[in-house]
Amino acid sequence: MEESVRKYFQGELSRDERVELLRRSETDAALKVAFIRHQNLLALLEFAPVKGDREKAQADYVKFITGRKRKSTRQILLRTLRYAAAILCLTVGTWVAASLYFSDDGTAPVAMQTLYVPAGQRLSLTLTDGSVVWLNSRTKLTYPVGFSGNERHITLEGEAWFDVAKDARRPFVVSSGNVEVRVLGTSFNVCDYPEETVSRVSLVEGSLQVYAHGDESAGVILAPNNEAVIRGREISVAEIPNPNYFLWTKGIYSFENETFGNILKRLELYYDIRINVRDAAILQWRYTVKFRQRDGIREILNLMREIHKFSMTVDEENNVVTISK
Repeated sequence: MEESVRKYFQGELSRDERVELLRRSETDAALKVAFIRHQNLLALLEFAPVKGDREKAQADYVKFITGRKRKSTRQILLRTLRYAAAILCLTVGTWVAASLYFSDDGTAPVAMQTLYVPAGQRLSLTLTDGSVVWLNSRTKLTYPVGFSGNERHITLEGEAWFDVAKDARRPFVVSSGNVEVRVLGTSFNVCDYPEETVSRVSLVEGSLQVYAHGDESAGVILAPNNEAVIRGREISVAEIPNPNYFLWTKGIYSFENETFGNILKRLELYYDIRINVRDAAILQWRYTVKFRQRDGIREILNLMREIHKFSMTVDEENNVVTISK
């Protein structure tokens, strides 16, 4: 099975062989898990910033995968985790950490991974239940290699978009610093950065429950196109003000009638930069704009001052931008 999956991702199978393997993966749970594991490892390779590094990582990937056939299942699992971490060492600030915990009954070992996405980047991965997660800049996700028990539980710090695979028997639970979200299968966004005082859970499709830690009875049930705004332990519900906001999963930052001050806060967060504003009045300017993530902070600010004129100096050594009229 592992050999067939390796050949699939290395392009060594014929068209008919690929189709047959994909059909088998629909009913073979072990084969599906193998597909997801290889897919995620190859996705992580995209972070390698230097061409030579990536080619070396690809060669190491082939060598590692072909040598796994003689390993036990547990050895394969732990080696895969270490390999994923090794790939991310090629990136600037992106990393995976692996740990081994035990299930609630204290018997079965559960391997956990923590994935961090640095400023100015985003990453998509598929969990073993088929759920797809997009991670925004400066986001950390902790999740099990394989779900077990009565819940599919993950921990988030930052912002992520979720397309959760339906499983009526096992709710999907997202825990962040200020809030918990419980769903069976749906599409939603969680934004809960530790440096911000307000957290948001936005529902696009399906249904979900939002509540403060340890206070499930006081939670709210969201309907599509609504979002929960969490301040401390207070939760309010409103309509999603800007549906285009979620284009960040496609590398586009969208702001609709947003103040300059709020936009600058997001840019500081996304690009890990400090922005000083000398004239407070300009923080109230409003913009309706879209940026590509890859544009970078300098190009974004140059575009914004075509709408409202301001001066800008950049201290690249200290990563500080100063803005004034």
